[in-house]
Amino acid sequence: MKYLTFSKISMFLILLPGLVYAGTRTFEFNYQVSVPATAEEQGPVHLFIPVATSDERQTIKSREITVSPGAKQEIGREKVYGDTFLHVSRQSSTGSPLEVSVKYVVERRDFSADLSRWHGATYTEAEKHKYGLYLAANKRVPIDGPVVGPISRDIAPGEKSLPVIARAIYDYVIDNMEYKKVGTGWGNGDTYWACSEKYGNCTDFHALFISLARTRGIPARFSIGFPVPTDKPEGNISGYHCWVDFYLPEVGWVPIDASEAWKHPENRDMFFGTHPADRIRFSTGRDLVLGKGQVSGPLNYFIYPLVEIGGKQFEEYEKQFSYRELDN
Repeated sequence: MKYLTFSKISMFLILLPGLVYAGTRTFEFNYQVSVPATAEEQGPVHLFIPVATSDERQTIKSREITVSPGAKQEIGREKVYGDTFLHVSRQSSTGSPLEVSVKYVVERRDFSADLSRWHGATYTEAEKHKYGLYLAANKRVPIDGPVVGPISRDIAPGEKSLPVIARAIYDYVIDNMEYKKVGTGWGNGDTYWACSEKYGNCTDFHALFISLARTRGIPARFSIGFPVPTDKPEGNISGYHCWVDFYLPEVGWVPIDASEAWKHPENRDMFFGTHPADRIRFSTGRDLVLGKGQVSGPLNYFIYPLVEIGGKQFEEYEKQFSYRELDN
């Protein structure tokens, strides 16, 4: 398997539609939620939203939180994956909506893994222990078993090269899935759905990749955030986007984006090993438990608000996400 050099990756980045960024871009991102006024007898209101944090691919240069008067706010961390979240609560109705706005200034960087650094190393026991969380099953992301096992073992059978196995899994997902949102059942990041129905959105594509990779002993992690368009300087964002990294000894975390590669086949090679600066990450992991104030059970994944009123999950809130380019 021949892998892309940095110069070839740069050429692919230039081919991406819209604005071209010289490695980084800076933008403002707004996450807004409005929960309607509740009756006194409905009980306390608890609102949880994910909070974007800095990592090797993005820097949160500023964060401004605004909440309705009389509401309590606190920053918490999910205990398993370490995701940061904002918990806003109000013990009784004030006769007005509960509104929350979080405004960020974000510097996002193009990120490419240097696969040439891999020289045949396999996972050490220390790495298996450190990344064991990303080798285990999730509720909707099984490993091995009668459905996943035979598929995974039939991909590059007998192959020992970890990058080759990962690339073969990536190609299998793209070749055997269709990106579409029809009917119900898609969008849960469910490997069984992906195997049986063979279509869905980014969560379904990447659940399948994670299951197949982990079954072959390759740590793979799920991340979710929002796409930040590059074809105009500002606007609203209609929904989330998710992606995956797999861990490769001597290299580190390697980004892939199978659903975007399906939608943009001309960039298929680029999306194996590179994430352009066209997104913002908010959380990582599945089956998330936020702790005190959350009673509705583990979250399948965490990107949209979680609202609970009187101990019951509430869906009739309004949300809006927007961005504005600050420099090119």
